[in-house]
Amino acid sequence: MLDGMMRPVIDAPLNWGGRRLAGLGVSADAVTLIGLGFGLLAAALLAMGLGGVWVVLPLLASRLSDGLDGAVARARGKTDFGGYLDIVCDFAFYGAIPLAFVLRDPMANGAAGAFLLATFYVNGATFLGYAALAARRGLETTDRGEKSLYFTAGLMEGTETILCFLVMALWPASFVPVAWVFGALCLVTALSRVILAARVFGTGH
Repeated sequence: MLDGMMRPVIDAPLNWGGRRLAGLGVSADAVTLIGLGFGLLAAALLAMGLGGVWVVLPLLASRLSDGLDGAVARARGKTDFGGYLDIVCDFAFYGAIPLAFVLRDPMANGAAGAFLLATFYVNGATFLGYAALAARRGLETTDRGEKSLYFTAGLMEGTETILCFLVMALWPASFVPVAWVFGALCLVTALSRVILAARVFGTGH
């Protein structure tokens, strides 16, 4: 929901940073993998029982890298594999944070963590399925910036997920209630995409 509002704010500085990195010879794929590394570091720290600034800093570095890789790609030239790698790393990061909380305290966080991961799985399926059908029909959109995949709007998008993870990192004790609420909202997002897909792709005429 907030991604479209954030694009005008973040695009200019990200594009500037992307051009600088591209000028230094840094590839978009390298930035993507660095971002995943920071994200997995944040998850590992959470699993070890840490929180606060120790987790927030690598988490934010991960998301900054996730924004910069696209800017580097636009400066150096986009590739299909780059877009593929980006979405794979995004999903790996999104799954790693709930898993970290489950590993941190399986008894307290297990059910909420499993529910959140399941809703991410369902939400991701509706997102990728829609993107595949949109590509088949030649549909394009730049509402969420220039992307390799068709990004459909939803109640819970990347910005909301990052904010959710920041709340969890700063206040780890909030994980259980936040996970249940955020997971439920992810299911609402998934349902809205299914309804949209039925309207757009449901007829052959």
